[in-house]
Amino acid sequence: MQTRPLGRTGLEVPILSFGASSLGQEFRRVTLEEALASVRAALDGGLTLLDTSPFYGRGMSEVLLGLALRDVPRDDYLVCTKLGRYDLGHFDFSARRVAESVDVSLHRLGTDHLDLVLCHDIEFVPLGQIVDETLPALRRAQAAGKVRFIGFSGYPQRIFRCICDRAEVDCVLGYNQYTLQNTRFADETIPFLKERGVGVMNAGPFSARLLTDAPLPAWLKEPEEVKAAARRAADLCRKRGGSIAKLALQFALANRDIATTVAGSANPANIRAWAAWAAEPIDEEMLRDVQAIFAPVKNVGHVEGLPENN
Repeated sequence: MQTRPLGRTGLEVPILSFGASSLGQEFRRVTLEEALASVRAALDGGLTLLDTSPFYGRGMSEVLLGLALRDVPRDDYLVCTKLGRYDLGHFDFSARRVAESVDVSLHRLGTDHLDLVLCHDIEFVPLGQIVDETLPALRRAQAAGKVRFIGFSGYPQRIFRCICDRAEVDCVLGYNQYTLQNTRFADETIPFLKERGVGVMNAGPFSARLLTDAPLPAWLKEPEEVKAAARRAADLCRKRGGSIAKLALQFALANRDIATTVAGSANPANIRAWAAWAAEPIDEEMLRDVQAIFAPVKNVGHVEGLPENN
């Protein structure tokens, strides 16, 4: 698996990372065997940065990931977890909860340090608290040796400048905004982050199943015209013997300004396929034709979080 530097952290991270949200049964029921096999498939395939959160499965993802890593040498992987979001509508970015959350995550994951800790989905709260209280509390955890590097994650592009203009962070994670259909993360934000030396991570290359052959979930928030374009693009890929999921993943991985792209599954076969796709060249002709389908709806998305954060 190819690696890239994560900003100025000194970490070399795989261009494809394992997202452990599925271990928390966020999308379907998952067996213990599936969870353990998925983590093993990820490590075997070179997806050695493992991304989780106490929000995923309300703790289940961290617990199962910790079990899967119990006999894995600590130097063989990097772990990224988050804090601040604990349920669909439960957010707590207070300094006290930061300290508690770090300790709980250390216990669940069975480790004495967390490589990366991100403030999770900050677009749902006033950003002033993140700058004035949450990030300073994370720096204290860093000074105590519990956390190596800190940052935040979110969807709206506005949050990245708002925070990075007021505070120093080591890395950020954007999601669903660098895909075949939506490249706002690269168009509007990544040059700014690079200039500041902030490590760039991307999640959601399949845009919540939009860019797969799977049935579109009822909770998918994209406008109908975006969904229709995605179905046409998927049909084109299938007719040519390809897969829109493969094209979507390869497209995300090709951007050298993105240190790593996070993709998640509790299906070991999916993870093995992704690792194989990461080593294969992209079909440039298919890419051009798919991008032409998406051109009328390029960068069309939805609003996430508080209005003032969009």
